[in-house]
Amino acid sequence: MVPVSSLRPLLFSVAVLVLSDRPLNIFFGAGVFTTIGACTAITSFFSGSVVSKWFCLVVPKVVVKLFVIIMSKPLMKNDSSKSQSADDVNNSLWKGMRNIAFTLMENASQDAETMEASSSIDVTEGVDCKLGRLQIGLSYDFQSLTLTLKVIQATGLVAKDFTGTSDPYVKILLLPDKRHKLVTKVKKKNLNPRWNESFLFEGWPHNKLLEKTIYLQVIDYDRFSRDDPIGETYIPLNEVDLSQSPIMWRYLQPCKDSRGKLGEILLSLSYQPAVGRLNIIVMKCKDLKAKDITGASVLHLLRDPYKHSTSDPYVKMWLKFGATRMEKKKTSIKMRTLNPVYNESFFFEIPWDKIREAAIEVIVMDFDKVGRNEMIGKIILSSKSGPLETRHWNDMITKPRQQVAQWHLLKD
Repeated sequence: MVPVSSLRPLLFSVAVLVLSDRPLNIFFGAGVFTTIGACTAITSFFSGSVVSKWFCLVVPKVVVKLFVIIMSKPLMKNDSSKSQSADDVNNSLWKGMRNIAFTLMENASQDAETMEASSSIDVTEGVDCKLGRLQIGLSYDFQSLTLTLKVIQATGLVAKDFTGTSDPYVKILLLPDKRHKLVTKVKKKNLNPRWNESFLFEGWPHNKLLEKTIYLQVIDYDRFSRDDPIGETYIPLNEVDLSQSPIMWRYLQPCKDSRGKLGEILLSLSYQPAVGRLNIIVMKCKDLKAKDITGASVLHLLRDPYKHSTSDPYVKMWLKFGATRMEKKKTSIKMRTLNPVYNESFFFEIPWDKIREAAIEVIVMDFDKVGRNEMIGKIILSSKSGPLETRHWNDMITKPRQQVAQWHLLKD
């Protein structure tokens, strides 16, 4: 079947034959018409093949382009008896037909560019946790048994420094081996770093690599304290076609080694600007760090100390302006559990003009009847705290009178 796009030059040549009074125009128009007819016949003979598509799409466009180039050159005026008005009409007609031809060629070019652009759209794998994304490339030399990993760039990384930026680098492991670690260079004060660094894993047969997983962790370098992980991603090599040398984007996920140490808390925030009232719902906590040891024999404690450990958690909240604590609220105590459920609601009065100066310090405590209550972990919700806490606070401000819930990792 002949594509509609191949009929454009045919219609163009018919228009030239009908409307033009120049012999040379008629000659080339007839040539185009004959060429398109031949293409149509060949298309019918080779229907559905590569030859058919080539004659339908390529040949007509080449003929039309050649026709436009030749006819765009000025013609010699052999007949001096023609009137100026007739010549103007002919030039105007030919100019209009030439514009049509150029339009057809431009449309074809734009269609090709659109198809090329659509085929090169970046597809990012994973869940967007708003931590940023990482681009890498993989290739494998089957002769030298060498896997090449290229760390290309990262975009949209979260800021870990108080200056609103990060100093990121990438740590690489070929799991399950955790002893041999590779790292990229540190990119100072950059949330969209470009590394373009390649790492070689030599002497690995292809069937052995299919049992491995590439682990990449983006970390914020800190000169005076412990480096702060930004996010991580895993790439099982049995899910990658190394013969295609793929280049891929991956969303960074929260680092597992930063989870579960102190636990997490789920909070819901809502702010009413008209009355200046902040509502906080303490929903629940999970995987809290144990602070107490329940009644058990020494033998049981030696065998599994964590099985007999628990806490009596409650949540305490302070409304703060700067370093000054203004008002305190707290939940009920949930006895002997590391996964308490509260669903308790609290209100703080904060005027609209003070909302960006305010902060809520949320502290999860372990209640102790005999000794002093111990802190399990805490977070600070404000417009100037950590990246996840700040995002939650800003979401609350931009969505007035709506409940905005989010999990938070407890910090010490």
